[in-house]
Amino acid sequence: MRSVVVLSSVSVLALAACSQPATEAEPLVSGGEESPTVVADGVTASTRAGGGAEIIPGTEFCFQTEMSAALRDVCVLSADVMSGRLIGTDGNAMARDYLIERFESIGLEPVGDSFVHAFDFERLNDRRNPDSGSQSFTGYNLVGRIAGADSSRAMAVTAHYDHVGPGENNEIFNGADDNASGVGAILAIAKHFTANPPAHDILIIAFDAEEGGLDGARAYVANPPAAAPPVAVAFNLDMVSYSPDGDIWASGSYHTPALLPIIEAVDAQSPIELNAGYDRPQDEGGQSQDWTLMSDHAPFHRQGAVFLYLGVEDHEHYHQPSDEFSIIDPDFYNGVVALSVDLAERMDEALPGLVGSELADDTDTTQN
Repeated sequence: MRSVVVLSSVSVLALAACSQPATEAEPLVSGGEESPTVVADGVTASTRAGGGAEIIPGTEFCFQTEMSAALRDVCVLSADVMSGRLIGTDGNAMARDYLIERFESIGLEPVGDSFVHAFDFERLNDRRNPDSGSQSFTGYNLVGRIAGADSSRAMAVTAHYDHVGPGENNEIFNGADDNASGVGAILAIAKHFTANPPAHDILIIAFDAEEGGLDGARAYVANPPAAAPPVAVAFNLDMVSYSPDGDIWASGSYHTPALLPIIEAVDAQSPIELNAGYDRPQDEGGQSQDWTLMSDHAPFHRQGAVFLYLGVEDHEHYHQPSDEFSIIDPDFYNGVVALSVDLAERMDEALPGLVGSELADDTDTTQN
């Protein structure tokens, strides 16, 4: 998401119906005889109860077709059975349960007693009208940790897993690019760092309730888990899989110039064009094209952390039912995942030099 979202009337009604805290979802299994086991990225998938991480009914295609682990994660999360992953819905809980299994299979450590960190928040019935009344909701962030040589501070690698749910005519907004793609990428980064121990602690965070207000990220920054190290650098991935021009943008080097050599080095090594920008208060024509406060990196930035935001430009599928798995070019997305891993590794190594290198007069007055 990179703009203020006005949810459809069906989505608003769905939110209202689900304003009570969600309960544990039923095991995602199908009955009957055991079906052939599929092994994907270390996850044994079987439709037999007790057979490991089970294939969710309705996502079989994702396991029957050869694809990268990151693409498979996008495929599963953007399946129709997830119903658009709107906060508080069964589809959102199904996505959350899938991600918990993936966190476990990759080898992430929970922060505290669980990967799941609940938070409560309120939303106006109409963001445009402060007198419209509000409703209370419960969201669920997922937080995993990879221990580094230095645990005094961390780099948070983040992506939101929620989306906007069904439309007014019950069409499904699957949110493949926005933001199943970002989640697939942070899982790939997590797998890299579990195999290649980082210099600093890495927090892998899948945020809930980004759509409509960045509420999951706001809640984390306001009340981080007691066992979590402070976040020095936030690397946020939101919409990273679809680009008609074949390029992707890294936002944040305007605020932290020390990021620019990292971006340029990754661009030089990648077949995907990686551009730096969309982080200045105004362009030469006086128009704002600033993504600084437009996704889950914003609360970290406001708290003083260095941020890098990776995303594509807005496109014709943004917040449309057409944002489906089929629009993704596997070569482009796999290339973006590879450069995301490279960015994360370089930022982890450079973290001491990044912290404290922000612009001295870097103040934000923009309202999100």
